[in-house]
Amino acid sequence: MYRVASYSDLAGPYFKINISRLYTSSSVATASWKRTLYSVWVGEVLAIAGFGTSTPIIPFFLGDLGITDPQTVKLYTGLLQSLPAISMMVMAPIWGSLADQYGRKPMLLRAMFCGAGILLLQGLVKDPGQLLLLRTLQGMLTGTVGAATVLVASVSPEEERGYSLGLLQMSIFLGNSLGPLFGGYISDAFGHRINFFATSLLLLSGGIIVSLFATDDFTAPAERKSFAKSLIPDFSPLRGEHGKALWTLLAIVAADQIAGSITSPFLPLFIKTITQEPARIASNTGLVIAAGAISSSVAAVLIGKISYRLGYRRTLMFCMGGAALFYLPQAFSRSVFQLLIFRLMSSFFIGGNMPSVNALIAVNTPREKQGSMYGLRSSVASAGGAIGPAIGSALAIGFGYGSVFIATGTVLAIAGIAVPLFVSMRERLLQD
Repeated sequence: MYRVASYSDLAGPYFKINISRLYTSSSVATASWKRTLYSVWVGEVLAIAGFGTSTPIIPFFLGDLGITDPQTVKLYTGLLQSLPAISMMVMAPIWGSLADQYGRKPMLLRAMFCGAGILLLQGLVKDPGQLLLLRTLQGMLTGTVGAATVLVASVSPEEERGYSLGLLQMSIFLGNSLGPLFGGYISDAFGHRINFFATSLLLLSGGIIVSLFATDDFTAPAERKSFAKSLIPDFSPLRGEHGKALWTLLAIVAADQIAGSITSPFLPLFIKTITQEPARIASNTGLVIAAGAISSSVAAVLIGKISYRLGYRRTLMFCMGGAALFYLPQAFSRSVFQLLIFRLMSSFFIGGNMPSVNALIAVNTPREKQGSMYGLRSSVASAGGAIGPAIGSALAIGFGYGSVFIATGTVLAIAGIAVPLFVSMRERLLQD
């Protein structure tokens, strides 16, 4: 009997060599994006922890600079928090536009190394005016989260993007948890000024790690804009066929930030009203906040890992709905244990929100314009974080602390309803 020759028979050794090369190339590519992801993860933990190390001690540092009047301390504290947020909100899209023209990794290194230099100078200031100027420059020149997001989204394979962005979100939660703890120890042991030097060192370390181990598969545009024109962000995707989805996703980012910042300033005060033992108010507050951060961190990775298979849109709807559902009963908690349970559940669902949103932004934006869109996303997040406390203050004064939880749940529920109405099922799903 005669056997029909297969393609591999005809191709012979050449075919096998090519397959071997293809496999090797695939393995190298996989190692490259994972190495980038993990180095950015470590860098972001260090950077966010660094910012969290110095920011909480600002009111106490003002005392070291000679500001003792309580009203003046409040004024400067507010300015030192709001001006960096405003300057970052203005500059984030510009840095994103430059990332589209010159590469994503350089923008992340710019944010980390500039931050290291500015924080070092903050530790050397002699008066509040110098500190105010440097904090404003900090907002203008940093923005590590937006820069890290666009880099990770650009290098990750489509099927791993949710997991990658979830892991990145975990680094933010983890850094925010570790920073204040580390900063408190540094202040008590060595003084407030040393906090700024510690922050500078953490940011410098993060930048060095990213520079050594992260790779950027950026390809320069065929017709690169002049530097001046590169400063103008390209928001044309908002007018394209996926504009409605992008506008909705930006609104969800704002809602998520507003929701979180409505509650956070008043959570300690609410815990005080339901704590049976006054001596345990501080420890109970720390427990609730830390447990929520850990829950969100775990969820960011777990939900991010399965979000591609489930669909980013469906995952986002599920997370927004779950967060709203478990936020509302927090208003009626009558013990710290009840609040802790509801907080664990709501924080878990919130942890899955941003990885899904960030992945959907990537799905609905051309790759060469993602820097501008993620920059705009950072601006919207900053604006939402600034608006939330004002809303929370008005609600707490007018209706009591419980109302801030009801408002948060309502905002999340409305945002969740908008997802199926305005975000299409464009992302590709894995088949079983």
